[in-house]
Formats: sequence, C-alpha cells, structure tokens
Amino acid sequence: MLEHKEHFHGSDLEKIEAVYGIKKENITSFSANVNPLGISYRLKKELSSHIDAITSYPDREYTSLRKCIAEYTHTDYKNILVGNGSTELISLVIQILKPSKALIAGPTYSEYEHEISLYNGRSHYFRLQEYDNFNLDIKALQKALTAEIDLLVICNPNNPTSSQIDRATMRIILDKCKEKGIFVMVDETYVEFSEDYENITSIPLTEYYNNIIILRGISKFFAAPGLRLGYAICGNRQLLKEIDSRKNPWTINSLAAIAGEIMFNDTDYIKETIDLISSERKRICSVLQSVSSIKFYKPNANFILIRILKDGITSEHLFDAAIKKGLMIRDCSTFPFLDNKYIRFCFMMPKDNDVLLKVLLSELEC
Repeated sequence: MLEHKEHFHGSDLEKIEAVYGIKKENITSFSANVNPLGISYRLKKELSSHIDAITSYPDREYTSLRKCIAEYTHTDYKNILVGNGSTELISLVIQILKPSKALIAGPTYSEYEHEISLYNGRSHYFRLQEYDNFNLDIKALQKALTAEIDLLVICNPNNPTSSQIDRATMRIILDKCKEKGIFVMVDETYVEFSEDYENITSIPLTEYYNNIIILRGISKFFAAPGLRLGYAICGNRQLLKEIDSRKNPWTINSLAAIAGEIMFNDTDYIKETIDLISSERKRICSVLQSVSSIKFYKPNANFILIRILKDGITSEHLFDAAIKKGLMIRDCSTFPFLDNKYIRFCFMMPKDNDVLLKVLLSELEC
C-alpha cells in the first residue's frame, strides 16, 4: 500500500482557517471540484415545500427516486441502487467482492485503496504515464490484467488527471476482464462534465456485461455533497441484491430522496452547468496554452491538472500564494506518482477563474 501524505482536501476549510487565519467563508475552493453554480435552481425553490416529508419514513426501496435516476441515465430502474453517497457504495461493493488483489488505474482518488485495505486486500497501481499525458495505454493494461487480479478500479474521467476512456475502449477492457474473471468498478463522479458524455459513460454496457458496476453521486455536478446521495448502476441483479442486503435501511433521508428527484429533472440547471464548464474549460486552456513555464493535460472533467516546469517553483509554493489570496487549489504531491510539481484546480465562475489565473501566472512568470 502506498503511503499518502497529509494534505488539505477540498472540504478541509476549517483546517485552512486554523492554519492560515482566513475565515472559511472568505475562501473560494478550487480544490473541491464542485459545480460553481451552486445547487439546482428548482431545488432551492421547491425543497422547503416538502418539509413535511420528514414526519414519515422514506420508501425503503426508493422506487420513485430510482425511476427518476433511470430516466436521467437512460437505463432500467431495476439496475439502480441508491446509497448514502458514492462512498458508502464503494465500501459495500468492496465488502462483498473482498478482492485479494486489486488493480487501480492511477494516480487517482485514494479512497479506493483505503477501502480495499480495510478488507485485507492488496492494491496495485496500473500507472498512467506522464509521457502519454496520463491517457490509458490499453495494450499495456491488457497485459497487466492477469488471472491473479480480481478487481479493476477505474475513475472515468479520472481524478486528478482529467483524462478519460471512451466506451469502445471500456468494452475491450471488460472483454479482457471477463476472460480473466475480473470484476470492474467504474467511478463516474465527473462524467456529466465531459464534453463527449454520450461516448464516455459506460452505463449502456451494463445491459451486456455482468462484471461491471458504475458509481455516481450528486456531490460534484449537482453541488450537493451535504445531501449524501449516491447511486450504483449494474446489470448483475444478484450483486445488487447482495449489496442491498448489506445496507442499513433508510440510509437516504426523505428530503434527500425528494431533492434527488427535483435535481435530476432540472434541465435548465443541467444545461447551464454543461455550457458554463465547457466554455470555461476552453477559455482557460487557451490562456494556459501560451504559458511556457507550465504543461497542462487536456481536461475532460471540470478540473485541470498542471505540471510546473519552472525551477524553484513547487506545488506548495503555488498553494501558499493562492490561499493567501483566499483561493484554495489542490497540491497534487499527495497523489501516487505525482510530485511537488503538480497542481489541480477546478473551473469556477469566470470572474473567480480570472483572479486565480492572475495569482498563478504572477508567480510563474516573475
């Protein structure tokens, strides 16, 4: 198991407040990767009218919510299971599969490795190479998928690299894994931000493959991490039944279930989010294109990974310069295979993005 250094997560605003003496209310977080529009417009307007829902238990099957998610994702609601955030579902999947040896495409989110270790599994990384711009080398991965591997974990688009795998490639991976008896867990937390969503999401593959489960949540795209609502999509009904049997009942409260239904139907909010992120992604890349002291990797999610090329400037240096201006970026030296020359920041509102770019470029070009 790789050792992960202490770091400031996007939710660690209280720690930042204590260390830097900056009130958390005055910090703009470019580290949490949350939709800058805030919560759904319809949700803001309508949720309070449902307050009486807390006087009764939620539907134990969450049928209405699952049907709403099914419509949003274009799949069968019977293939959907909801949970208390995608984190609960990751934990439950690993509890049931109990992988003895997992392969994780990385650098990526550390929670996969952590959960696997809790159930005495070993994690090995399939390294996404910098010289390939952190894109997955499918031929190399196929060679790495040996019979001793029992779980493959892929974040798509990946955090922190913002690279992605199209569905045709995922199909090749699933075929190889099927041959070797390997189950595949795909985290699609950021897929709704992708410019090429229709060709990236693996949801259609769940109709044909029983060795894949897809995990999503509402924390990032719908800017609602506090609601703790996640969902899994899987064509393997037996596995879903087993996961459901391990879950505590009513892990999603009544208001969160109602909120989910409202958000997934807020088409104006969804369209505005996609348009905003797409526009800012293109604009920021065009600005960074002319900066010789950095290299950036094509972003497909709502964040961008940057490598610092200038001597004497580190990720800690840029983090410090930004936070002193009330702007929190991600120092990526804590991710496997990345060092103190990498930072990540998400796309916020244009005005905020301009302020951050000014701070970063002043440090990089001085």
